[in-house]
Amino acid sequence: MCSSLGCCPVTRRGMEQFSDPTPRRQRSLKMVCGAFYIPKERGSNPRGDDAHFIFEEKQTIGVADGVGSWSEKGVDAGEYARKLMSNFFGVLGNYPTEESNHNFNLKHILNEAYLKTKVPGSSTACILTLKNNSLHAVNVGDSGFLLLRDGEEFYKSPIQTSRFNCPRQLGKCASTPSVAQVSEMPVQAGDVIILGTDGLFDNLFTKDIRDVANFLGGAGADPDQVARSISEHAYYNSIDKSAFTPFTEASLRNGMAYFGGKKDDITVVVAFVVSK
Repeated sequence: MCSSLGCCPVTRRGMEQFSDPTPRRQRSLKMVCGAFYIPKERGSNPRGDDAHFIFEEKQTIGVADGVGSWSEKGVDAGEYARKLMSNFFGVLGNYPTEESNHNFNLKHILNEAYLKTKVPGSSTACILTLKNNSLHAVNVGDSGFLLLRDGEEFYKSPIQTSRFNCPRQLGKCASTPSVAQVSEMPVQAGDVIILGTDGLFDNLFTKDIRDVANFLGGAGADPDQVARSISEHAYYNSIDKSAFTPFTEASLRNGMAYFGGKKDDITVVVAFVVSK
């Protein structure tokens, strides 16, 4: 088994194909995952403010986005996100594998990780796990995920904000995991899950993410390459001063006039749901 944690691209094998006569609803499923990360400031701050992990053995993935305003106080805005994800990864790793797909509670583990995260700062967080052929999610803030089925949007997670461009966040001076949204939905082989920070969802509409995923996501697709392509499309929009983006749309809806993309760190994790 292979697991990964960090703020950089993760190498994963491509989507596996199986010929299995068992009815789809009875098959055991797994996620095959890949990720890509583009920091906002590649030169001066190559680590950026985002963090992510892929824990293949536990069939769990997560992203966090450090709140950039902490940098105005001399704090590395990405350190809280990195520590939170590292602590979640560590707490989850303490659960025996034979229990990992049955007994653990994402919100409980997020709270344990939160209590262990002592550095100053705050961040959003969105964590997904596949167990019992259902996708379980816990989310705080404006990171989130999109579930595609048969090439179309099946579900998109709602965001939590206190006001425009001010997401709910975890931190000692912010919220606790008690505010986290918890959701569960059955999945099936062939589903595609796209998990990302707001650098993705502020710069690409759902239909654009879907179109990139569908174009690259055929038989034998590499989830790393799909994640990279989606990230790069979001990045190009983020630096385009004339692009009409979801962030533009949201600003207009809130009585403001912000035109063009939103420069931000961009993290994308792609998971193909396949039969074991």
